[in-house]
Amino acid sequence: MKLFVRILILLLILTGINPELVKAQRKLSSYEAYISKYSDLAIEHQKKYKIPASITLSQGLLESGAGQSSLARQSNNHFGIKCHSDWRGGRVYHDDDLRGECFRKYDQVEDSYTDHSKFIAFRPRYSVLFDLDLKDYKGWAKGLQQCGYATDRAYANKLIKVIEDYELYRFDSHKGTRKQETPQQNKSASAELMPIYKTHGLIYVIARANDSFESIAQNLGFREKELRKYNEVPEEFPLQPGDIVYLEKKKKKADKPYYDHVVQIGESMHSISQHYGIRLKSLYKLNKKDMEYIPAEGDVLKLR
Repeated sequence: MKLFVRILILLLILTGINPELVKAQRKLSSYEAYISKYSDLAIEHQKKYKIPASITLSQGLLESGAGQSSLARQSNNHFGIKCHSDWRGGRVYHDDDLRGECFRKYDQVEDSYTDHSKFIAFRPRYSVLFDLDLKDYKGWAKGLQQCGYATDRAYANKLIKVIEDYELYRFDSHKGTRKQETPQQNKSASAELMPIYKTHGLIYVIARANDSFESIAQNLGFREKELRKYNEVPEEFPLQPGDIVYLEKKKKKADKPYYDHVVQIGESMHSISQHYGIRLKSLYKLNKKDMEYIPAEGDVLKLR
């Protein structure tokens, strides 16, 4: 077994793949178990309260440590919601920003999910979020941080990374599967070619409302798998209007004069790599980061 591992690592090195990055890309079984257990509940709450299931799940995962935190185990509180003056239910005291802060205690996890949904849906400071599309998980993540849900400067970017790493956006369609286009929609999509642009020496198109990698591939005569490879995304990755979709392989570094980038709320390593036309692996390598790194607001990343 040890000989096999040594040979595998040697092959990874010879092919230019960092074994540590490969190791870091493995999905946590505790996260996958949590998603399997609570995804239906998150979908149910999306239908009722109009909060994206991907946002609910990613918050639950982060705030509760996939249900393993002491707060989650002792009080079924999966979202770190504090008591506040209007809370009349059970209480538990836990160190957070301050020592011995009061957190809400629930009889069961489902009660925590309901309270979380009502907390966001019925508080005026979060009302602006409900103007966003349910599939705009990036906008929701950014909005939650800006509305003061958490003080962590990387909170939105952490949510986005979890959503993308575990493909939680698939649950925002209610069924967790890609919506199939009808033959009429396919015909319409191919009736007029999308305008093609060029930036950073790369050709690309701009996604429109209801575009997918499948529809763009059909429109321009590409293979869907080819486009997803150029843009480094898995199957079912959702597109938002205005997203860049490259029609060729991205570069190893940004063109001059783009030397560095200051991270903003709601950005991920992938969105930054798309913005500058850099391969995702190259962006990590340039900054000596592994795949677990989450860019926080204000971080400065090298682009070349």
